[in-house]
Amino acid sequence: MMIKKDYFWPLLGLAAVAFSVYVLLEQLKDISYEDVVVSLEAISLEGWLMAALATVFAYIALAGYDRLALSHLRKKVSWTFISFASFTAYAIGHNLGASVFSGAVVRYRAYRSQGLTAGEVGILVAFCSFTFALGTILLGGIVLLIEPSLPAHFHSALPEWVAILLGVGMLFLVALYLWGSFMKRRCIDLWKLKLEYPRFSLICRQLVVAPLELLAAAAIIYYALPEQSNPGYFMVLGIFLASFSAALLSHAPGGLGVLEVMFLLALPDVNPADVIAALLVFRLFYLLIPFAISLIIVIWFEQDQLLKKFRGTKT
Repeated sequence: MMIKKDYFWPLLGLAAVAFSVYVLLEQLKDISYEDVVVSLEAISLEGWLMAALATVFAYIALAGYDRLALSHLRKKVSWTFISFASFTAYAIGHNLGASVFSGAVVRYRAYRSQGLTAGEVGILVAFCSFTFALGTILLGGIVLLIEPSLPAHFHSALPEWVAILLGVGMLFLVALYLWGSFMKRRCIDLWKLKLEYPRFSLICRQLVVAPLELLAAAAIIYYALPEQSNPGYFMVLGIFLASFSAALLSHAPGGLGVLEVMFLLALPDVNPADVIAALLVFRLFYLLIPFAISLIIVIWFEQDQLLKKFRGTKT
């Protein structure tokens, strides 16, 4: 049974990639390599710089997730260490797929060296995942109220009142979470894990930090799209929230194919080559460059841990 569980998530990710690539190839059959190159060359210098700046801001915000989790655990770890650990965990998790699990391995190695127990690391991982979900629900609710036509981009039969109802429901869930802390509830049940309910002041910080990373990540794509056919930031944000969430749930490495398919389906009026070019910029800045840097950090960290162990045995 354990062997089956070990293979389930990788197989699910591969199946999601295979299906997404098949659908993607159908969407791209009329697009040539030259079309995408032309679209990439058409991105202005300002667009490249703003996309790069948005990436930096996104990873700073992700470090805030870990900082809040450690504050919840009442653990003091240096901001520098948190930044490196968070950056590495997310960069590797986003690229390998099943990010909750792959990122958890990185965090386990990192935070155990700072004195956290295995149970505390588990709570930290759950807290960070919950913070991401909170940010997605909060922003999703706001976007649906601002852009009620968003669901129709994925399925034309969905009326605007469905979006408004869903948006209100999502914001109500956030308000319920905030109210629970204000009323000093004792714990949150997450499947088999019980989390102590965060302090009210901490939840207020969550509601600020949680959306920031998503706002910045969506901005990478927004600035890479051409100004003439750009559907607007809130529309890009809404499509990004839906597609990125689907990519994470699929456990596909890097959301391969999932992001592309959903953006192409949701933006039929935008030149497909421009959409692919914008997503290539996103993958380069948000996934590939951080992944390469994270591998260097992991090698350095493991070498440092080995040296410390070696010095300890000598003394």
